[in-house]
Amino acid sequence: MVSSLVARGLRYCAAIAVGLTAGVWAADATSASASMATGSITSQPIGHYDFCKANPAECSIKLANTGPASMTETLWRQLAGVTAAVNAAVKPMNDIDIYGKDEVWAFPDSGVGDCEDYVLEKRRQLNRLGMSLADLLITVVRKPDGEGHAVLTVRTNKGDYILDNLTDKVRLWDETGYRFLKRQAANNTGRWVSIRDGQQILVGSVQ
Repeated sequence: MVSSLVARGLRYCAAIAVGLTAGVWAADATSASASMATGSITSQPIGHYDFCKANPAECSIKLANTGPASMTETLWRQLAGVTAAVNAAVKPMNDIDIYGKDEVWAFPDSGVGDCEDYVLEKRRQLNRLGMSLADLLITVVRKPDGEGHAVLTVRTNKGDYILDNLTDKVRLWDETGYRFLKRQAANNTGRWVSIRDGQQILVGSVQ
């Protein structure tokens, strides 16, 4: 259901993306902060751990780290289009109301979900468009109000860009106002790495 809505939304959002992002994709991201500095292997969020148990094929992919994706006008439009289409297709709803418990990560195939579910769908859609999973990384952050949140990091040669269900705008990671804590490893979909200067783990974790 959501995939078909997203497909229709992508066609509609493509034209919008051109207007919203014209010229931005070509910016020369030479700042040292354009890409996150990651650290060592760290704990896996409990929601992702349970997601992996239910979907083992999703979390056992070893990836060749061939470097970040090349930012082009086409890729920028895809990022903007997928962000807007998924945000429009999925109704925000917390895990308690959907499943009766917290920290359930799942594809929002029923048309509802929370932040992690938006991330999983955007990751799935961009992978179907040809992007490597090595460049599509689920990421845990802290919002300015202190609440835990999940976003999708897209690694590019112009910097790390963030796809967020709270906005249709695609932004460089250091322009979001979030504190970045950890994200999936670029070489293995079942592993996570720390992000330097991140503090505290926001969502429950397993060692």
